[in-house]
Amino acid sequence: MTSPQRLPTTLTPLDRALDALLQDVEPVAPAELTLIEALRCIAAEMPPLQAHPPRDVAALDGYAFSARDLVGASSYSPLPLSAPPIWVEAGDAIPEACDCVLDSDSVDVSGPLPQVLAEAIPGQGVRRAGGDIAAGSFVVEAGRRVLPRHLLMARAAGLERLNVRRPRLRIVNVPGGSATAELIVESAQAIGTETTFVTAGGRDAGSIAAPLDDGACDLLLIVGGSGVGRTDAAVTALGARGEVLAHGIALQPGRTSAIGRLNKTPVIVLPGAPDQALAAWWTLALPVLDRLSGRRPRKTVNLPLARKVASSVGIAEIVLLERKQNIWSALAVGELSLDAIARAEAWFVVSGGSEGSAAGSPVDAYMLRE
Repeated sequence: MTSPQRLPTTLTPLDRALDALLQDVEPVAPAELTLIEALRCIAAEMPPLQAHPPRDVAALDGYAFSARDLVGASSYSPLPLSAPPIWVEAGDAIPEACDCVLDSDSVDVSGPLPQVLAEAIPGQGVRRAGGDIAAGSFVVEAGRRVLPRHLLMARAAGLERLNVRRPRLRIVNVPGGSATAELIVESAQAIGTETTFVTAGGRDAGSIAAPLDDGACDLLLIVGGSGVGRTDAAVTALGARGEVLAHGIALQPGRTSAIGRLNKTPVIVLPGAPDQALAAWWTLALPVLDRLSGRRPRKTVNLPLARKVASSVGIAEIVLLERKQNIWSALAVGELSLDAIARAEAWFVVSGGSEGSAAGSPVDAYMLRE
């Protein structure tokens, strides 16, 4: 009969653990990456763009005119032209002295003399210079994540590379927790990190210590082996190669998480259970990656709680939420089922110094969808 898993004898408050983890962590150097490589990364400083289009262009296929020459034209009083009108395709530069484009239905070219059948106003059928991209604007502001719509703007501006910060993340999987490790890898790739993944050769401290390589990353994660059972040796392996700053975080789920350093590289040991690993990922790993990437503070959504959320004093607890009619409804508190994780739209932490949040009280929650 297997005895229940024991917890570390002392628990470090979450905020204190995070402060220790973030000490001396600075943003990584920017790098110029191809547009596809830059997708989901955090933008660094970039030069301002030139206006696009650089001059007025046709917004539709039709005939280019000066609007003032068409005053009074209508189907009842066609305006005859002494010369054939100028045909332009969408995207063509507007000819000199022209400021509008009429579609083919507004011009009759079937007779001996072309005739205009409608008036126009300046700018009609025209995309003005800078109409798509104003001069001096940016593909994406520094500190913001590069999204597909930003790549559209970059391509329109003729850019092939973007200046971004992409932290190097190394994930070491302790055998036995592949599903959790894959969850963390996929979560990391979704936010634009340069991720390497290795599996330790065994569950003993020596096998786990072997692939710990601080020179290959800016943040090192060990997934699994963070408990105090006979086969939980990840923290021992970290202590043999580097420094353990705290083992046992006042966080539910995720109390057996650990933090440390390997030389100057921050290290987080995530528990092998998916809910515990996610809790440590959200509260410890993401803030470090945000600091490394120079990301601006994450946005939250403030809505009232549908019901009271009770919490244990002394332990920071993760609360999973879904939005119903602009009210946060709690799906889970502290104990997170896979179903609740899959359904959740947002999360927040009840601090260890609080007994919870009352019904109707506003809560700032982090969205689980970018």
